[in-house]
Amino acid sequence: MQNKDNVILVANEASTELGYKLAERLWLPFTEMIRKRFSDGEQYHAFSTSIAGKDLVILGVTHDDSSHQELLDLISGGIYWNAASISVIIPFLGYSTMERAKPRSHEIPKGITRTRQIFKAGPNYVAFVDLHSEAVLHAHGGEIRTQHIWTDDLVVDKIQKSGLTDYVLVSPDYGYSKRIAKLASMLNCPHTAADKDRYDTDKTIVGQVSSVVKGKTAIICDDMIRTGGSILQTARRCLEAGAKDVVAHATHLVMAGDSLEKFRQGPISRVLGSDTYPGRKSDDLLDIYSVAPLLADIIEQHLQI
Repeated sequence: MQNKDNVILVANEASTELGYKLAERLWLPFTEMIRKRFSDGEQYHAFSTSIAGKDLVILGVTHDDSSHQELLDLISGGIYWNAASISVIIPFLGYSTMERAKPRSHEIPKGITRTRQIFKAGPNYVAFVDLHSEAVLHAHGGEIRTQHIWTDDLVVDKIQKSGLTDYVLVSPDYGYSKRIAKLASMLNCPHTAADKDRYDTDKTIVGQVSSVVKGKTAIICDDMIRTGGSILQTARRCLEAGAKDVVAHATHLVMAGDSLEKFRQGPISRVLGSDTYPGRKSDDLLDIYSVAPLLADIIEQHLQI
């Protein structure tokens, strides 16, 4: 067993709020990074305590370019200042839907290339939460331990405590239906999948939903809501098929552009989701739960503390 006194927990700036929640669950102090911005735009970082010989845990979303670069800097800084080990937890992986390039497209599959940058920075361990594709786990030469953290137990617990009854889980496409089937089994409820076709980068057509939703509350589940177009279409198809209410759930609530307003004006009464994406808080539409308890368990198991 390791001593918790040997563990230093830091986060990139976007993950600071989740970092404090995680530290509380681990019964550890959260170590704030020292940050400054120079007049020419360059950014200064320093650890606020010695990390030499310590087990450094870095919490870092990579939802934008700045956060991705800061995570790379923190990993490199940990190596420079002789951390005994560097463990990285990525609650939300940016570009995670771009894990492969279409033939002859000459596009850059940034889900793979950016994850490879993280691996090449030299951490000992990298864990991801509810990945869109597990392909990114293998974007290294075998020298790094990786882990895919599934939030199934948290999702089930949230739905069970949500006050919803007589529900059916709905996958917005067949690609996610295996995960939905597992969650439905844990919840002892029926499940179905919508027919969806993608015809552009952010555009889809949802054809129909099974009549199994008739008279029930449909809970549309996905790994993330980016623009929400397909989920809103699926919600309308659920109502057309006789659902009495429609709720959505996604681990990662990106909610890009004006999607929040579209949801408020749309057919979905509530959106359940986690705090993996920065800035998401409960309000009249969003019902947020924290992944901190799950991440704390993962870190304790990994570091044996």
